[in-house]
Amino acid sequence: VQLQASGGGSVQAGGSLRLSCVASGSFRSINRMGWFRQAPGKQRELVADITPGGNAKYADFVKGRFTTSSDNAKNTVSLQMNSLEPDDTAVYYCNFNDGWNTNHWGQGTLVTVSS
Repeated sequence: VQLQASGGGSVQAGGSLRLSCVASGSFRSINRMGWFRQAPGKQRELVADITPGGNAKYADFVKGRFTTSSDNAKNTVSLQMNSLEPDDTAVYYCNFNDGWNTNHWGQGTLVTVSS
């Protein structure tokens, strides 16, 4: 299974970015798919995830600003990020958890938010 993420970049505070991730290869099924992030010197943390049925959950620090969505037929997951803040600066990783409860990770895409 390979995950390819895209959409990172640099933006000023208050701006928006959209991340996308597509999974390819063979996997049994998907339990959930989503996004984590890791800022310099910090641990990787969950940003948002969503089940194939559309049940999404968000970290408190992005509620009301970020929205995740998925296209199950295309094995894609997206993250719309609005009202970005400098503290959102991090490498963002997409994640698919499959039917064997195995986590698959994308290569990471850098998001930089300047004040």
